[in-house]
Amino acid sequence: MIRLSHPLGFRQAGAVALLIVLTVVACRAATVTPTSTAVIQTVEVTWQVTQRVIWEGTREVTRIVEVLVTATPTPTPAITLTPSLTSTPSRTPTISPTPDPPVVTILLHAACNFGPGGAYLWKYGLLETSWMEVIGRSLDSTWLYVQGVHGWNPCWVKTDFVRFNDGGDVTSHNIQIFSSDVILPFATNLYRPPDGIQAFRYGNEVRIFWNAVWMTEDDYRGYLIEAWLCQGGQQVFRPINNMPPLSENVDTLVQSVTDEPGCQVPSHARIYTAEKHGYTGYIEIPWPP
Repeated sequence: MIRLSHPLGFRQAGAVALLIVLTVVACRAATVTPTSTAVIQTVEVTWQVTQRVIWEGTREVTRIVEVLVTATPTPTPAITLTPSLTSTPSRTPTISPTPDPPVVTILLHAACNFGPGGAYLWKYGLLETSWMEVIGRSLDSTWLYVQGVHGWNPCWVKTDFVRFNDGGDVTSHNIQIFSSDVILPFATNLYRPPDGIQAFRYGNEVRIFWNAVWMTEDDYRGYLIEAWLCQGGQQVFRPINNMPPLSENVDTLVQSVTDEPGCQVPSHARIYTAEKHGYTGYIEIPWPP
């Protein structure tokens, strides 16, 4: 006898079978191990559950089967590594040693002034046979800026009063020129710079006028004029000390200088009041064309 199963019972059995198959499929999918290849890519492999109708003998049977589904691999773009730039070490500059300043011997007891010229105040005296090193010179090389060997407190001495220890002279040494950077001591605030300053040209002669500044007899050192003048086709530096007798230090004072044409740079000058402690601030002299 052939017993037919109840349709409901078949459906329950089919559901149980489907659950078992899905469990197996889940386990299999969880155990898939990707295989490393030379080209990096992602491959997805899954199992798909479907129904397929087949014939067994003389009847039609529907079974649940597994179908392997392989996704088309998507190549992962290759990563191009850009090499980092390596800085090229720079060459270490060669430092040339700074030569020692030339050394001179003082030939006689001489005054050493605050500036390059007899117009400047005396700073201190230099003893005969003492050694000094030269750190500068005036524009015309007639005065040298000296200090004690490896020392300090420099001052200006006349070139005629020294002898270079190596047998050379001013022209054989590379000595820096100090023409407008003279460091002067500042006076007390008891006195003021000159005022009423005027300058007039009479051919190659320029006359400078200013009003006298009252000073005590002990402090009185007159006036300092620093002038950059054109003479002989080139500019020269001329410091001038104008010191009339104290009794004549009144009203308007005057100083004449020679200033010729033919220089590429303009002439100019400035004036200070001088007293025994130093100088006041300077006043620029309005220079005539």
